[in-house]
Amino acid sequence: KQLQKDLEEVKELLSNATRKRVRDVLVAEKQKLELEIKNQPPLKPKDVVEEEKSSLGGYTVKINNYGWDQSDKFVKIYISLNGVQKLPAENVQVNFTERSFDLLVKNLNGKNYTMTFNNLLKPISVEGSSRKIKTDMVLVMCKKKREEKWDCLTQVEKESKEKEKAAYDTADPSEGLMNILKKMYAEGDDEMKRTINKAWVESREKQYKGDIPMDI
Repeated sequence: KQLQKDLEEVKELLSNATRKRVRDVLVAEKQKLELEIKNQPPLKPKDVVEEEKSSLGGYTVKINNYGWDQSDKFVKIYISLNGVQKLPAENVQVNFTERSFDLLVKNLNGKNYTMTFNNLLKPISVEGSSRKIKTDMVLVMCKKKREEKWDCLTQVEKESKEKEKAAYDTADPSEGLMNILKKMYAEGDDEMKRTINKAWVESREKQYKGDIPMDI
């Protein structure tokens, strides 16, 4: 759309231009824009998926739970969806790029389901990737470009693991312990948080009495 608008404006300027040098510049720009528009790829599947998402009726659910494993050639993502095998095949769509995929399941028990994975850990083959519909499950098969082991699914997961490892590998044992406790507190349920709070209060009381060193 933007290119088309640029082209229209260049044509308008060209119709009003009188100086040869200015006209030559505008003609060259007009030809360049026409070539760009001609060579533009058709609407990408991902764009189609996004358009369909926005036009879907009913309630859309974002899928967060999944399982995954891998073989030498594939990374396999398992998504549980009750009754998905009863849908027409075209209602289960997956769009792949070299480092991502989008899953869209339309009109399953009156709801639509979506899942997006961006920044996959390593490149995948778009042509070699696919999806399979099984009983109560969708299996997404990402074909690896290189036959190598993946430590995790996404780049974000890898960076998160590296940060955690760096925090635990600190030279100060008490600091490492604190990092572990902070993580347990952040991810724990109410009971876990109460237990950690209680231990922290008791620790501070002992410090105050001089029973244990202050750096713990």
